[in-house]
Amino acid sequence: MITQLSIRDAAVRRGGRLLFEGVALDLAAGEACALTGPNGSGKTSLLRAVAGLVRLEAGDVGFGGVDPADARGDLHLLGHADGLKASRTAREELTFWTRWGGGNDDALREAADTLELVPLLDLEVRRLSAGQRRRLAIARMLAAPRPLWLLDEPLSPLDARWRVAVGALMQRHLDRGGLILAAVHDPLPAATRSLELIA
Repeated sequence: MITQLSIRDAAVRRGGRLLFEGVALDLAAGEACALTGPNGSGKTSLLRAVAGLVRLEAGDVGFGGVDPADARGDLHLLGHADGLKASRTAREELTFWTRWGGGNDDALREAADTLELVPLLDLEVRRLSAGQRRRLAIARMLAAPRPLWLLDEPLSPLDARWRVAVGALMQRHLDRGGLILAAVHDPLPAATRSLELIA
């Protein structure tokens, strides 16, 4: 299980352009880091590189001795695109992702209740608002717990109330020994360090 994230001298090139280089970060269990920087500075690309979806031009990512191939099963990536199928119901989507991630029905019910999704479960995803879809995407992480959360603008579609509530969920995750690396423009509502990427 991941208890540490280490990024060493990381560089990413996309479309022939060097987005960043020399990026370094150490995160231990219970710690969070806010990735900041202007649009195009590579925040999303760094998250995807940690998740193994983007190749590093240089440097490496380590998970405290956990083999990177095994570590991919210990993380959640919540991106701009939520990966939800619009034609399925919220219940079908949450059930699929919970089981795929190794969660169980009790965890699914608790996550749906925590994110106040129970009245929405029989609606097709296409009928949900952007904020409701984000809450559904976050529920997947609660229903199938994994130690490392990689979050790309996790609060952007949420109203003020849900920003506070999701901030509390983030802090609970950290208090339980989880790790969070989040790309943000606005401050996270949880205790964090900061790493700025320069475009």
